[in-house]
Amino acid sequence: MAEHSQASHVVGGVDTHKDLHVAAVVDHQDRVLGVESFPTTRHGYRLMLAWMRSFGDLQRVGIECSGSYGAGLLRYMQAAGVEVLEVTAPDKHDRRRRGKNDHFDAESAAHAAFAERHTVTPRSRDGMVESLRVLRVCRKTAVQARRIALQMIQTTIVCAPDRLRDPLRQMTRMQLIRTLAAWRPDLTAYREVEEAYRISLKSLARRHLELHDEIADLDGMIEAIVKELAPELLDQTAIGLNSAAQLLLTAGDNPERLKSEASFAALCGVSPVPASSGKTIRHRLNRGGDRAANSAIHIIAIGRLRLDPRTQAYVTKRIAAGNSKLEAIRSLKRYIAREVFGIIMRRQKQINQSQIAA
Repeated sequence: MAEHSQASHVVGGVDTHKDLHVAAVVDHQDRVLGVESFPTTRHGYRLMLAWMRSFGDLQRVGIECSGSYGAGLLRYMQAAGVEVLEVTAPDKHDRRRRGKNDHFDAESAAHAAFAERHTVTPRSRDGMVESLRVLRVCRKTAVQARRIALQMIQTTIVCAPDRLRDPLRQMTRMQLIRTLAAWRPDLTAYREVEEAYRISLKSLARRHLELHDEIADLDGMIEAIVKELAPELLDQTAIGLNSAAQLLLTAGDNPERLKSEASFAALCGVSPVPASSGKTIRHRLNRGGDRAANSAIHIIAIGRLRLDPRTQAYVTKRIAAGNSKLEAIRSLKRYIAREVFGIIMRRQKQINQSQIAA
């Protein structure tokens, strides 16, 4: 009976694309049972799940690119109660031997999910952290567009006729923007060079002001979410809004997938990597993990080094013990990751308990 039950278990793998997902299924001995393509719609997801379950009891599914092309499929599978693993990298030896196409990639994803190699538990994308991510992406692009608008204004002024350029040279940035936005050029005289410059500068200035207001609105929404998710995080020394938001994004809506604070430190790229050989015992800098989270923790460490007496005493002690300042800061970043993980997990526990009580 046990052998029959085990023989009915299957594992799926999906190679994701914009319009079409390619799925594969392997049995309990990692043999390919079938490969099929499905459209990237809710109906397609339903057909894919039914097709996979037609081979037996579906244990888990490995999905490539669950944060982009596979995000919709990830949400559907999780809502259906299916265990999902994110396939992080293809098998290079297998790809070199067999070549590459969508069927091979789907089979490789299924094999990886079966062996649980090159896989991680994906972040769920159905909570406030996902809302925070979307708003931060929108803010980032708005900041970039505002910077480009300002650069275009400055470049246009350099090339403008002297009668326009001379009065604008001595103005501060915001004086310049507001002055240009208040101009009233003759829109019917766009064939004349001076009026064309006036029209262009006014348009760029209004664009800059609109983006400035948009960024302010997004900042208010981001701040509200961060304060609701982890108010204790903002109370810590040198942890600002942007750093707190990035660390919450790295932890995700389901930080319980991180088994310990050591796994969170590795995810942030602040855990030392052993690099010992023979009689030499040493560790090297971790260049992996989420580099945006690593940057946020580094900013916190530098801020504490300037503001916190305990941090200053710790770094002084490490330097006196023979460590360089950079090595002391790396150790400090490891402690900050431990502190942040503890705060996020305590807050997650409180949120879960309040949801259960409700």
